Amino acid sequence: MVFNKVMESDVEQLKRKLREKANSEKAKILSGFFKTGKGQYGEGDVFLGVTVPESRRVAKKYAGLKLEDVIRLLRSKIHEERLTALLMMVDKFQTKEGRGKVYRLYLQNTKYINNWDLADLSADKIVGAYLGDKPKTILYKLAKSKNVWERRIAILATFNFIKNNEFAETLKIAKILLNDEHDLIQKAVGWMLREVGKRDLETEEQFLKEYCKQMPRVML
Repeated sequence: MVFNKVMESDVEQLKRKLREKANSEKAKILSGFFKTGKGQYGEGDVFLGVTVPESRRVAKKYAGLKLEDVIRLLRSKIHEERLTALLMMVDKFQTKEGRGKVYRLYLQNTKYINNWDLADLSADKIVGAYLGDKPKTILYKLAKSKNVWERRIAILATFNFIKNNEFAETLKIAKILLNDEHDLIQKAVGWMLREVGKRDLETEEQFLKEYCKQMPRVML
């Protein structure tokens, strides 16, 4: 019981550190930037106004936090607390014994990875990195999800493969998402195709020649 209280104290200390760095003006700007209004994709999200570099410093300071407590933090209603939790998960994934556990917990908690910055800073570093030498079936399931963030995770996870000059999965998932109506998916697919082109322009151009007439303007 004492052990649990110590862990609880660490979590609360972390939260206080983030609140110490809160900035109401930044919070207001971020709330608008991440579309938190009624009916928008980030509806209901709560911001403190903490910058990503500040969140990284807090994540490093509390790097010893148990993974179970990091997941509790990930389930917070506060955006920066979820972001800090994901930064910590990325770091914990680097340990050999943590890879599988972090990957599984990540996929079990995608409902909390619910804005584009959260998906972008973690998908390739956890999901993509874990699946590098494994079957990619889960990515196709995510790509067909009704949840926009799971679809974004699917395409962003392939960034890890792109960095290793492996483009097949990116192109296959891009085809699945070709007619996606959400602009955040269109932007993500376009971004990944551009990253393919930076490394292999011919591969990108072949894809564009075949699909440019049917892909949304934002993606193109």
